[in-house]
Order: sequence, then structure tokens, then C-alpha cells
Amino acid sequence: MRILAVVPARGGSKRIPKKNIKLLGGIPLINWTLNVTKNISDICDVLVSTDDIEIAKISTQAGAIVPWFRPAELSTDEANSADVAIHALDWYETNHGVVDGLLLLQPTSPFRTFNSVVKAINLYQEFCKSTVISVHRKLAPPYYHLVQGEKKLVLNSNLMGVITEVSDLEKLYSPNGSIYLISTDEIRKNQSFFSENIIPLFSERFIEDVDIDTERDFRLAELITNNLIL
Repeated sequence: MRILAVVPARGGSKRIPKKNIKLLGGIPLINWTLNVTKNISDICDVLVSTDDIEIAKISTQAGAIVPWFRPAELSTDEANSADVAIHALDWYETNHGVVDGLLLLQPTSPFRTFNSVVKAINLYQEFCKSTVISVHRKLAPPYYHLVQGEKKLVLNSNLMGVITEVSDLEKLYSPNGSIYLISTDEIRKNQSFFSENIIPLFSERFIEDVDIDTERDFRLAELITNNLIL
């Protein structure tokens, strides 16, 4: 297999300035992701898509390729990860040949493991290139969630009645942001990482579900790296 790993890492971050290279456990956050891809034979290259010179420098030092700076239109808050991944994929296949799949690894999920990435690739092969997404089970049905109303929080009634039994909660899953593996045909056709046939990848430990978006998330990650939370 030839799997292209794409790591999206733009420089702008409103909630945590320079988030992707902020030190976690003494190393830049992005390095946690780059390091886990090493020695996985099915990954032909790790391409970092960034618009930031400092991220580019750190990434190349860690062994990734950074062939260009991401276009401005793909570096905004509105740009989605599928568009960023397709842009990288198109360039890579034009210059380095066809690949068998695209693996998106977001640097905000530092605790994914080598074993989880390998497991994702194995599932991808086993299920004939069906999309593999890392997920965790939802703890409550969507209509138990509170959403912002005009002046107060209200129950989300959009899916009221869809889940009727407690046992039905076992059927609810949410992507944890750690691993997305998809065929090149599928992502180009759907312009998305989501398709009709998704194979779930479950984390071995809860810390793999940590997705750093806020300062509170980062503090949780620091507690984990300091062995205060296992």
C-alpha cells in the first residue's frame, strides 16, 4: 500500500496562539503527530500543509515534506479539512505518482498511537478501501444536549424520538478527530471524509480521544503528559 499522510497545520489560531507548535511535554504539538507516523511502511510520505514558515521549518526537521505554503483561500477559518487534503493530494499524485489512500492526521490529537494508525490501515485493506474514521461512543442522545436559544439554553429537539431506548445509545458515535483514512476516489467524489460506508476505529485508551481546541483542552493534555491523568 502507498498511503499519503496529510497533516493540516495552519499558523492562525484564535483560541490558542501558535497552537500547532506550542510545546507539549517539551516538544512542539505537531511533532507528536509526525513522530507517530515513523516506521509505518505503508505510509509513503507525510505532507504538512501549512501557511506558516515556523511550522514548515519544524516539520521538515521532523522528516515531513512541506513542498509549498498553503494558498490563502485554504488558510481561513472557513476552509475545511477535505479541501486542504485534496489540494495536497492533487499536488502529490501529480509529482510523485498515484497513492492507494489518504490519511488525515490532525496535530490537535497528540495521543493517537502507532498501533492505532497501523490498525486503521489494516482495516482499510481488510474492508477493500472503505473509509476508516476513529470514533468514540456518545454518552447521551442528541436531544439531551442543550443548545443556545434566544436568552437561555434549550433542549435540542431536532432528533427527538430518533433514540427511544437507552440501549440505542450504543449505536451513536462521534468522530474524535484523530484518524481519517479514505480512498482518493471517495474524497474527490464527495469532497468530504464522510461517505456511506464508514468503518469505525475505536481508541484503545480514552486519551486518544483528546482533541485540543481550547486552553482547557491544552491543560488537560499537559496533565496527561505529566502522568497526572492516565
